[in-house]
Amino acid sequence: QVQLVESGGGLVQAGGSLRLSCVASGSYFRIMLLGWYRQAPGKQRELVAHITTSSSTNYADSVKERFIISRDNAKNTVYLQMNSLKPEDTAVYYCAAQATKRQNGPAYQYWGQGTQVTVSS
Repeated sequence: QVQLVESGGGLVQAGGSLRLSCVASGSYFRIMLLGWYRQAPGKQRELVAHITTSSSTNYADSVKERFIISRDNAKNTVYLQMNSLKPEDTAVYYCAAQATKRQNGPAYQYWGQGTQVTVSS
């Protein structure tokens, strides 16, 4: 079981920046993929960015060139630096992890509780 705790959300004006953090803990063999998703009111949850153990990254087109995902494997932490924020970035942001319980075992998906990001115009 993996517990994910996010922090860093809040209210910011358009054009501003925020940095989200997510710390993973619990009982697992290895965390494979870490990522950030978001869900705006009335919309489906969508991928924002994810990062592999070797720090390969993937971003949604809507956040490319503005957001940067990174991870510190020693601290079991993933970050999302959000720059040039727009009102349409307003959403609940969820941390996600894919982790295995044993060597060569299947990967399971885990979610954090979410943190609100609100961008005012």
